[in-house]
Amino acid sequence: MNKRILIRFLSASLIGVVATASALAQTKLDKASQPAKLVIQVSDAEPAKWNLALNNAKNVQEELGAKNVEIEIVAYGPGLGMLKKDAVTNGRVDEATMAGIRVVACENTMRSQKLTRADMHSQSSYAPAGVVQIMQRQSQGWAYVRP
Repeated sequence: MNKRILIRFLSASLIGVVATASALAQTKLDKASQPAKLVIQVSDAEPAKWNLALNNAKNVQEELGAKNVEIEIVAYGPGLGMLKKDAVTNGRVDEATMAGIRVVACENTMRSQKLTRADMHSQSSYAPAGVVQIMQRQSQGWAYVRP
């Protein structure tokens, strides 16, 4: 092979490798600048589990930085008690929502338990179906935890 052709080929190859590496690096930077996302399931009627879910959320925020993570706690079934106005964890739920953690109540469960929004924690958000909310978050790339 002619030296001149070989040099051109190697130069073009090197430019291609540099361009590819640059694109990969930019992709990693773009992903790194997006916050991590975590959805936590609460479906047990146990205050200890409710506290564990709240601890998990707080610990993730402390480890990654609150600005670097979106956290949503979805309560349904027996776990909906966590988001009732009179729950033993009410103060902790207040702290969590003030820290930017979103708490979501399942409206299907609310109907079956004959609860209204007036019965729920004032900072609650709502989803028509808690399980579907979790499924949608997972399909959007959210990490999933069930304490």
